[in-house]
Amino acid sequence: MPKLPSHSLFDPIIERRHSNSIKWSKYADQDILPMWIADSDFAVPTAITDALHQRVDHAIFGYSHAPERLTQLIVDRMATRFNWQIEPEWIVYLPGLVCGINLCVRAFTDDQQGVVTPKPIYPPFMSSIKLAKRPLSTIPVTLQNQRWLPNLQHAELATNTKLMLLCNPLNPGGTVYNRQELTQTLAFAQQHDLLVCSDEIHSDLILDEHASHIPFASLNEQAAQRSVTLIAPSKTFNIAGLGASMAIIPNPELRRRFNKTKLGIVPDVNALAYTAAQAAYEHGEDWLNQQIGYLRENRALLTAEINAMPFLKLHPIEATYLAWIDASALPVPNPHTFFERAGVGMSPGADFGNKQFVRLNFACSRALLVEALNRMKTAITQLSAQPE
Repeated sequence: MPKLPSHSLFDPIIERRHSNSIKWSKYADQDILPMWIADSDFAVPTAITDALHQRVDHAIFGYSHAPERLTQLIVDRMATRFNWQIEPEWIVYLPGLVCGINLCVRAFTDDQQGVVTPKPIYPPFMSSIKLAKRPLSTIPVTLQNQRWLPNLQHAELATNTKLMLLCNPLNPGGTVYNRQELTQTLAFAQQHDLLVCSDEIHSDLILDEHASHIPFASLNEQAAQRSVTLIAPSKTFNIAGLGASMAIIPNPELRRRFNKTKLGIVPDVNALAYTAAQAAYEHGEDWLNQQIGYLRENRALLTAEINAMPFLKLHPIEATYLAWIDASALPVPNPHTFFERAGVGMSPGADFGNKQFVRLNFACSRALLVEALNRMKTAITQLSAQPE
């Protein structure tokens, strides 16, 4: 394996097995490296912990509303990072992005109205439709010029479909939609009169130096008025457990329906989550830039090693820290189980809609990634050596 430079911020392996971590508790008593659920193993920026310490020292944790400073930071961030001019009143705070997806399904469709989603896709897309008992349509995600993209020409919409779930950057697959692809998506939504719920939680984690995130709603006024954009600092700064997310809804009628559905069911964001989000957006940029550099190096190592192994293929990852590995050539009935037995616990592709794939989270220490790759390589070598 090539030797990559060391980064003191991200190289340490922090013990998480007994910290109530969902990711690490899954294999707490087994020699299996957890490379599955999408949280990173990186310590957050010190600005976040400093802000949390200060808030904890206040010693009162009553009901809280969003700080005006946080709202302005989000408005400024959308303008400076993505060239998207938004208004403060468009922002609706949520205690998690997944509840935003579920709210969109329930607010903008009824029992007889359908939802269309790409597939394979992040599992809450599918579960939100199933839980709401809405008619489901899918758009197959296919490989197009080495990039995973929904194939709009092969979409088969159920009668009376009203909502499209969009994931940009795409999870799994890591594709960053370019302007032409988003414009085609908008045309598809206009043709079928669809509202669009755009999950853009990974928009800060663009790894391809030639790609830029474009919010769907920023395309033009037509896109803005038919969309809900979901964002969060959770993946970017590893604060998913604190639960601070935002829906940006330019259309006042859609915003009213969204808030009405939320009322009495979805709780407000808590004081510590607001504190962490504000500190992240106000002081976390340098840390984020260093993290992007580290993830790019992990991606380069991972891509080279996976593509050097028999039976596996990893196409370019433009964004996210999630590798969508094609194991369809692997001569085993279940790739996820095969690698789990080898000591690498990835997300099963079946959860996303294709059991011949596995998804690997590479937001971890370089040493842990190397160990995982070595285990995968050993397992495949042993498999290749077995007599037919």
